[in-house]
Amino acid sequence: MPRLIIISNRLPVTIDKKEGELFYHPSAGGLATGLNSLETDMEKLWIGWPGQEINDEAIQGQITKDLRKDGLVPVFLSQKEIELYYEGFSNETIWPHFHYFTQYTTYNDDYWKSYQDVNRKFADIVIANIQEDDFVWVHDYQLMLLPAMIREAFPSISIGYFLHIPFPSYEIFRILPWREAILDGLLGADQIGFHTFDYMRHFLSAVYRIGGHEHNFGKLTINNRLVNIDVFPMGIDYDKYAYPERIAGKEMVDSQVAKFRSKKRKLIISIDRLDYSKGIPQRILSFERFIKENPQYRGKVTLMLIVVPSRTHVDQYQELKDEIDTLVGRIDGEYRTFGWSPIQYFYRSFPFGELGAMYKAADIAMITPLRDGMNLVAKEFIASKEESKKGVLILSEMAGAANELTDAIIVNPQDSKDMVNAILKALEMPEEEQASRLQKMQDRLKIYTVKHWAKTFMNEQMNLKELKDLKKTKILKKGKTDALIADYKAAKKRLILLDYDGTLMGFQNDPKKVVPDQSLLDILEKLKNTEGNKVVIISGRDKHTLDAWLGHLNLDMAAEHGVWIKRRNEWKTPDVSNAWKKDVRHVLESLVERTPGSFIEEKDYSIAWHYRMIDKGLGEKRVREFRDVLLYLTANLDLQVLEGNKVVEIKNAGINKGKATAYWLMKDDYDFMMAIGDDSTDEDTFKALPEEAYTIKVGLDKTAARFNLLDVKNVRELLLEITS
Repeated sequence: MPRLIIISNRLPVTIDKKEGELFYHPSAGGLATGLNSLETDMEKLWIGWPGQEINDEAIQGQITKDLRKDGLVPVFLSQKEIELYYEGFSNETIWPHFHYFTQYTTYNDDYWKSYQDVNRKFADIVIANIQEDDFVWVHDYQLMLLPAMIREAFPSISIGYFLHIPFPSYEIFRILPWREAILDGLLGADQIGFHTFDYMRHFLSAVYRIGGHEHNFGKLTINNRLVNIDVFPMGIDYDKYAYPERIAGKEMVDSQVAKFRSKKRKLIISIDRLDYSKGIPQRILSFERFIKENPQYRGKVTLMLIVVPSRTHVDQYQELKDEIDTLVGRIDGEYRTFGWSPIQYFYRSFPFGELGAMYKAADIAMITPLRDGMNLVAKEFIASKEESKKGVLILSEMAGAANELTDAIIVNPQDSKDMVNAILKALEMPEEEQASRLQKMQDRLKIYTVKHWAKTFMNEQMNLKELKDLKKTKILKKGKTDALIADYKAAKKRLILLDYDGTLMGFQNDPKKVVPDQSLLDILEKLKNTEGNKVVIISGRDKHTLDAWLGHLNLDMAAEHGVWIKRRNEWKTPDVSNAWKKDVRHVLESLVERTPGSFIEEKDYSIAWHYRMIDKGLGEKRVREFRDVLLYLTANLDLQVLEGNKVVEIKNAGINKGKATAYWLMKDDYDFMMAIGDDSTDEDTFKALPEEAYTIKVGLDKTAARFNLLDVKNVRELLLEITS
């Protein structure tokens, strides 16, 4: 039975040691809630750091034994590893960089080495605890190298990865010296999830620009393995925040609500961990500007500012706290009256019951981070208004939650005027509008809970594994290869149709440099000279190139996708016109003039524009422009546009590799037929052949072929087996 192996930096437990005895407490957090509520028959095993340094081997052994009973496996870290890997690379390099605070990014080789070493330490423990049919789910920025390390030991295992913070734009990400290693680590996963489409888009851009991997609707092919990149916005435990009294007790919650709520004043709540990404000083200054510009609200509105302590030993965080303290003190000193304090400032965390009561009591929540992966506080506030239907959310457009909570008042946290206007709008919003906005957001949050998030991610990963297993069944492995060779040997007359580029030879930036090597020439010659074989090269190449490269082998050939047919050393072509090329060439020449690095390849009856050596986005833009012009030029012409691997080719419609295949099928009766090709033009060949033919697609793309081979190397190996 497959198991679910969850791996995160921290285990969902906190360990206390009192008078020599160990105590274990569940840790609060959305991840633990979501994964513990995941409905599955699979056994779960959670691997992570227990949260503190434990050096004593006897205590480590006791903790390991105790935790194993609850399906938990600890990874013990030394104080030095905690400082270099966790506080260092994770929180002084990745955290600021991925949140666009590059001025705080630390480039330290010792941090990076420790990050590698600790990811390897996690990998060693994971590898010792997993088996091939498990589902592995790795979490967050502390373990970005781990998927590839697991993949190295278990090439076929199903690995998922979720990033809980933003993924920055390519221009930011590329600055990191370790960018390739980080991407390679992440791409060891089969599925990579992000909170928003923007983060997904940034990741795919980095993968293409740095690694050269192109995606097809969010799917990448990495080392002949399909990797799904998708969006899975994380939710909350809705009922927990809608009904906090179920946990904390009704009397306690009601009394706290009464304490916080005032009939005289409106309450704006602000809750954040101490961090420069949260925009706390900007929020305070915007509130100051509001009470300065709107004196009628002095004494009638209070900002309850809750800042949860975090990393106070780090200079940047201490400076941030000092700044907040100074701002609150100055504003309080300037505007405070005997009966009113403009800002109630709390530098501490609160137990859940009090926090739930604050949410319920607040009239407005002001959640305005400068950058945030998701921000669940905003969702918790909306859920707390389930019964009252009164309250307004002011939310930063830089928070991932803004993509879902579109009925909030969305603001730019750097725009003080925008923030002031939002506060005024929130205070003056009619209750009917408040209820309407809240209802829409609540309806969404009730569906897209943290439980739904975990379930959706796992379902997609399972579907991906099923797809991968299905594709594996089509890969031509030993048993199927043996059957093919047996049929080949038993046959008297054989038709073998072979594409050239991407099938017999790999791709190059310059298509003229894909000259056949001696090994390929030897294979083709042996195939051709075997009694009973009819070998046909069926390619999009022009006839002059095919003749120059392969003419001396006296093979039959189809050039330009079947425009030219060569049989018995004589080229023939159907009655088609190429007069249209003049107008199309003019358009393509204009494209080349505006797109350095692209070039035209002209054939007798077709013309192609190659953009392999230019930026993919620019190439696609030019293709769209070209397509629109072409529609106008060819409105009354029988032409077909083929979009291939960074190439667009225009040719006469009605002529394709399928029709060329039919030409050879009519010439003789064959008791063995095999066709191998790699792109969409070869699908016509596969469809033209009878069902019993061995049709083989190179790569794992969707195909009409019966079988798949992974790459050119596998094609060569198959042909060598046949010829031997």
